[in-house]
This record gives sequence, structure tokens and C-alpha cells, in this order.
Amino acid sequence: MTLTLYHHPLASFCHKVLLALYENDTPFTSVVVDLGDRQASAEFFAFWPIGKIPVLRDGRVDRTLPETSIIIEYLEQHYPGARPLLPHDQAARLDTRLWDRFFDCYVQVPMQKIVADRMRPEGEKDPRGVGDAHATLQIAYSMLDRRMADNTWIVGDAFSMADCSAAPALFYAGIVSPFTGDYPNTAAYFDRLAGRPSFKRTIAEARPYFALFPFVDDIPKRFLTDDAAP
Repeated sequence: MTLTLYHHPLASFCHKVLLALYENDTPFTSVVVDLGDRQASAEFFAFWPIGKIPVLRDGRVDRTLPETSIIIEYLEQHYPGARPLLPHDQAARLDTRLWDRFFDCYVQVPMQKIVADRMRPEGEKDPRGVGDAHATLQIAYSMLDRRMADNTWIVGDAFSMADCSAAPALFYAGIVSPFTGDYPNTAAYFDRLAGRPSFKRTIAEARPYFALFPFVDDIPKRFLTDDAAP
């Protein structure tokens, strides 16, 4: 198969690319990266020495692509599906890129700070940094709540790359710093994301690895089984 995605089913940034692939039923080979396996790790680092996932390999042109937004734009250009993930209108396309970065920088990054701190041993924790991360998330939720007051999806009426970015960011951030109750438009938007088949498939693939997530006990029950109520 031409495309190979190196990823891990639990990783939030990997979810973003998986959503884009599943939204358009784009065929690809899945390679789960186990950095604890010496051979698998060496193979992966040969493609991308930075060592961060996901990474997409296009065997047809012998090209390696890191970075989630770059991967999705590459798919849009070279392997387009029935559902465009970047609008044709230039203003809307720029808006899509803006909100894509918003979720990556102001939801994913502070969420990962909180998660990483939970994994640190006593004496090495960063309570001030965690507090700042929670504060950033609250600002992001407030901005998103205003945005979603009149929108179905982030950019107009069509699901886009920005929504691919939003879904995993809000899934994990909502666990470590809940938004339900205080931000009704954000919560309603996340429910729409959670109802998409691409999201359900991604979460189903992540579920066997949930035990590795430091906040596993806080994962909402609706995500623990395939037949859980929405």
C-alpha cells in the first residue's frame, strides 16, 4: 500500500491524522510505534530522527511527512477524498488553518502539560505549570464557546481539518480539565464530534490502551464501550 502511518492509537496528535484518513476512507498501512522495542524504534527514527509521532510515509514518491497539519494538507493535495478537509474559499481556508493551530497550541499543549505532570515522580512535579495550563484551557474553552454559539463546525457548515484537530484535543482536555456545564456550546460541539463514525473508530482503537493513560479513571463511561450512550 502506498501510504504508511507510523502512530500510536492512544496519542492525541495521532488521532487528528486518523480522523482525516477515516473521514475520507483513505487506504493506508498502520504501523504502531513501540518506542520500547529496539528494532521498531530504530526503524522509526531512521525515517524521522526527531522521534515524534505521527509520521506519514508515501512509498509512491519515497517521501516522509511529519507534523499533523502538514500530513493532512498533503493528503488533501495528493490523495483527495469525497469530503474536502480544507475549504476551497481562501478566507475560509485561512480560518481553518487558524483554528487548527488554536487547538494544537492552546488545547493540546496545555492538556499534555497536565498529563505529563501526573506521570512525574514526587519532587519533580510542576504545580505552577499545571495551574497555568488549566488557566490556558479555560481561556480556550471560553473563546471556543463564543465561536460555537452559531456554528455547527469550526468553519461554517462543513467538517474540516480544524475539526480533526478539535476532536482529540477536546477529548483529552475534557478529561483533565472538564468543560461540560460551564461551556455549553463547547460541550454541544464536542458531542457532535463524538458522534462522527471517524471519531468512534479512533476511540475504539485507542480503548485497549486506555490503561496507560494517567487519568484513566476519569474517562467518561460513554467512551469505554462501543455501545455506550452518546
